[in-house]
Amino acid sequence: MKIRKATATDASTLAALSRETFRQAFGHLYPPEDLQAFFEDAYSVARQLAAITTPGHAVFLLEREGEAVGYAAVGPCGLPHPEAVEADGELKRLYLLRDVQNGGHGGRLFQAALDWLQRDGPRRLWIGVYSDNHGAQRFYARHGFERVGEYHFPVGRVRDLEFILRRG
Repeated sequence: MKIRKATATDASTLAALSRETFRQAFGHLYPPEDLQAFFEDAYSVARQLAAITTPGHAVFLLEREGEAVGYAAVGPCGLPHPEAVEADGELKRLYLLRDVQNGGHGGRLFQAALDWLQRDGPRRLWIGVYSDNHGAQRFYARHGFERVGEYHFPVGRVRDLEFILRRG
């Protein structure tokens, strides 16, 4: 599988992939109307285009035979923590389709994203992770991230408890 940096022409692919990976991971947690409202806002083509093209942000695609099967989005830290500053980096999203998980591809995608965030030298890195996503929390802990806070993440009318993790 190949990892590459997304370009503006990938915005609609990223929107569809974002919706499907989120649906596979968490779709069962929300009423359909809340999930749909979240998708229309957070995963619109326009929002994905901004994630790809805004200076200081990047999206990396994991591709299998030319088809996007996972992605990582990164940029300046926007998490609600009193010690977070915009100069810090944030892994904003890391998702893979279910059928490509547990093969080491997520780790490769994660490393590509972190390498990009630290391309100008070391800096503090942040991640927000769903409080019941224990597998992700263990993965990030193995990479030196520690829980330093929490906040509520809106998905429609639902507010999920998210943990804030930091390294550095």
